Amino acid sequence: MDTLTSRTIQALKALIIEGQLDKGHKLGSLNELSQRFGVSRTVIREAISALRSDGVVEARHGVGVFVHDVPQPEDSSGYDSEPTLSPLRQLKTSFMDLLELRMAFEVHAAGLAATRRSWAQESNIWNAARQFEASIDDEASLDHLDFVFHRAIAEATNNGAFIEFFNLMSLQIIPQPAFSKELNPALITPEYIQNTVREHRAICEAISSGNSDEAREAMRAHLNRSHLRYRGFSDGGTSPLSNLAQ
Repeated sequence: MDTLTSRTIQALKALIIEGQLDKGHKLGSLNELSQRFGVSRTVIREAISALRSDGVVEARHGVGVFVHDVPQPEDSSGYDSEPTLSPLRQLKTSFMDLLELRMAFEVHAAGLAATRRSWAQESNIWNAARQFEASIDDEASLDHLDFVFHRAIAEATNNGAFIEFFNLMSLQIIPQPAFSKELNPALITPEYIQNTVREHRAICEAISSGNSDEAREAMRAHLNRSHLRYRGFSDGGTSPLSNLAQ
């Protein structure tokens, strides 16, 4: 619990700094933060309590958690205490290079999840896919629900390094907004979103079957198509997807 709480504290600090959030910005409710970071409300409470003691956040009862004072970069997410991870956090590379990194990481994660997932983790993956499908008319929620789906797969690898890497790099590897029809209506069509639903389901079925090869291929097919979409954004020259921070 101590390690998980510590990682959550680091992730919250990174969210504030990398998101360039100002004093008074609402981070979310306990439930929202719990879902975002994939930890229990108890862990979120402990992390918020520690950050509140440091003056970084303030919790308003019944309202949510807000930024109180932006921490210094050298104090966030263990930058100095984890020199091995520091270069990952400060990647200065092209958008498409990061998409290729995502491909390598998530395809392998899907294969591991197929052979290592617990029943509860498999259920989480399916639930995330169903929530995405149930929300296809709610554009504002699709980015978060897609993130939850991919995070559930990373967690099902039962590899601590995979889980931590996903949590650390999700802001860079999964650019936002990814499902904005307003941003590019020619690319983000109802058909595109329905295809995403089908691809999520194919990944779920492959993981449930325990077939790592099928799981990797299903994830590869899914990411290949989404990466072509990102190239379409990039080719337009005006896409905010080139800004990889959420």
